[in-house]
Order: sequence, then C-alpha cells, then structure tokens
Amino acid sequence: MDFQVFLSDDALSDLERIVAYIAPHNAAAAGRFGLQLLDAALSLRTFPERGRMVPEFHRPELREFMFRSYRIIYRMNNADHSLEIVRFWHGARGFPHIPRGG
Repeated sequence: MDFQVFLSDDALSDLERIVAYIAPHNAAAAGRFGLQLLDAALSLRTFPERGRMVPEFHRPELREFMFRSYRIIYRMNNADHSLEIVRFWHGARGFPHIPRGG
C-alpha cells in the first residue's frame, strides 16, 4: 500500500527559495530543478523506508534521503501510511531546524 505524501509549510518555503535562488541565472533550469526535487519527494510514497534516520536527531520517525546536494527530510507515520516532507535542505547549509510534530 502506497503512503500518502504531504509537504509541510517549511518544505514548501524551502522549495520556493531554492527555485528563486537559481532563477536569476536560468529560470527554465530553476523550474525544472524544483519539479525534480518535488518528484523525488513524491517518489517516497512507494518505498519510504529507503531513507536513513536523520543522524542529528536520533528520532526513528524522522528520515532523509539525498537528491543531488539536497537532503529531503521527512517524517514517517506507519500507523496511517503517511509521510510529511519536513524540509528540502542543501547539504552545505549545516544543521537544519526541524520542528517537533506529527
């Protein structure tokens, strides 16, 4: 059974900032990259366990996987087969803020 995927407000803001940062250099590439990040996140619906536990937090429900230089951080809820994309975070940015929740 596939998981339902939701995006948090922080994840949506991250995605908008990433696209806005790239757009002045190449607007078409920025749009394509934003869609690729989103597609990568949505692909978790079929195999959400592929991500590893986020090492900074040691919380089993909080997982991540890499897409190019970006960490796609998500919170799994096995009870209702859902996951929330919490952040899109560039690996060079250091420690991400992850709100408690779920």
